[in-house]
Amino acid sequence: MKTICLEAFAVLTKKQLDLLAFIHKRVQRDGVPPSFDEMKLALDLRSKSGIHRLITALEERGFIRRLAHRARAIEVVKLPESLGGLPNPGFAPRVIDGDRPDAPPPAAAMDVTPANAFDVPVMGKIAAGVPIEAINHQTRSVSVPGGMIAGSGDHYALEVQGDSMIDAGINDGDVVVIRETSVADDGDIVVALVDDSEATLKTFRRKGQSIALEAANPAYETRVLPAHQVKVQGRLVGLIRTY
Repeated sequence: MKTICLEAFAVLTKKQLDLLAFIHKRVQRDGVPPSFDEMKLALDLRSKSGIHRLITALEERGFIRRLAHRARAIEVVKLPESLGGLPNPGFAPRVIDGDRPDAPPPAAAMDVTPANAFDVPVMGKIAAGVPIEAINHQTRSVSVPGGMIAGSGDHYALEVQGDSMIDAGINDGDVVVIRETSVADDGDIVVALVDDSEATLKTFRRKGQSIALEAANPAYETRVLPAHQVKVQGRLVGLIRTY
């Protein structure tokens, strides 16, 4: 078995890649980006809200830039290698060998050994969908690369349950690595505690005196709650996926 560890925000989902390719192709051909309606049709989405989420995800990852006060103003800043972009020297998938013999990992792979890995407690399941009960107990531990332990503070892991964050590359059954913190910036993917009883994994945004918890799946609506009902419990810093 192999476990693939991907640094948060370093990869694109298929929908994000398809949209980036479509925008780039239209800009190259016409000199202007496509409209949101054209993007929706090209990606076979039912609503433009899904396009908004994909655009936001591409912008947060640094692939595009939206220019203020101009209609249809989207600039392609960079492209992944699969679309002809330059390699990103700062990121490579990190492959952790599991318990089954396999071929030697490539040079870019990262071995998880006691010298460069940390055991992080898995504190149960987190909902990427309808919120579930708050997380407050350790079920096991998981080893993660030292480079994924970003910044100061404690870290913990949670097993994802649900599909509301799939357009952010977070699938049902993934294990997310969380840095414990009570503050977040707009656009951060966070563990949010709602009414001190429900925990959920969503994108955090401030809306005046309220907090918006955004899904990354057009099938789910954004939840807008009074700020006092939402407590940030941590910020996403990494992802572990088992195939």
